Amino acid sequence: MPLINAGTTADLKSNQMKAVNAGGKPILLANIKGTYYAIGNKCMHMDCTLTNGTLKGENVECPCPGSMYNAKTGAVVRGPELKPEPKYEVKTENGQIIMNV
Repeated sequence: MPLINAGTTADLKSNQMKAVNAGGKPILLANIKGTYYAIGNKCMHMDCTLTNGTLKGENVECPCPGSMYNAKTGAVVRGPELKPEPKYEVKTENGQIIMNV
């Protein structure tokens, strides 16, 4: 899997999320209390973009049907969607956010 530079730690404040396109993959990048996480950014229930939703603690609520995903693991917290989002490895190096996708 290739390493992708997803920006700087200064660009994504605590308790914020942003959309990243990594090699054609839509990815949600979240900063949860200073730790960075990446999961898929496309709810399959109605093909909605999760970053258009709301980050509530460590969970992301989809803007369309209201499904909720854990931003740390990609697991479904609340349906109607049942399929989890893929999870990607994230690390920081010298102020850069690097994802393994």
